[in-house]
Amino acid sequence: MKIAIISTSPRANSNTLRFCKFIQHVLEESGQHEVTIIDFVNYDLPFVGTAWVKPDTLTLFQQTLVTAWGDADVVFFASPEYNWTATPQIINAFNTLGGPAFKHLFENKVFAMAGTSNGRGGRQPALDMTTVLNKVISFTNSYSVVSPKIYESHETDKNLDADGLFIGHEVYDRTARAFIDYTLIVAQRWHGVTVDA
Repeated sequence: MKIAIISTSPRANSNTLRFCKFIQHVLEESGQHEVTIIDFVNYDLPFVGTAWVKPDTLTLFQQTLVTAWGDADVVFFASPEYNWTATPQIINAFNTLGGPAFKHLFENKVFAMAGTSNGRGGRQPALDMTTVLNKVISFTNSYSVVSPKIYESHETDKNLDADGLFIGHEVYDRTARAFIDYTLIVAQRWHGVTVDA
């Protein structure tokens, strides 16, 4: 399957990007998936309501995001926890792209949400992204599913190195892999294909 993993932190070399690289490593172990990571470090979507984003005038970052997301069967979104919520960048992206011109981004996808923290956190951004994304799917009259299993990446920098390789507690590795496996099972049922982690 084609899988996009979107790191919604605007910070360079963020903990969220570490977690996204970890997901990529796990998915590539089976050799069955085409995986792309998008990093929001070059994010340049305008604030919703200030300008229209048009498919024929996309910047390089916007084109990369729209192509990877649009081509994917499964999309993982990961957000750091900023003041108990998701990054403004991803909420703005859902709102800015959540219209007729980009309806394909919300059609026939399986979405999975994770929140990251360098301490104990991550639940709220995952839930907030789920709420907004479900609303956009409904508003655009699209047919997609947001997986009910979220992941809270606690103490991300203690469990993953800068390349997303696991270095931490066994419970972290086991539960993160369970989140990925669960998402793939949902995708298998949604898309009617056989997949392995």
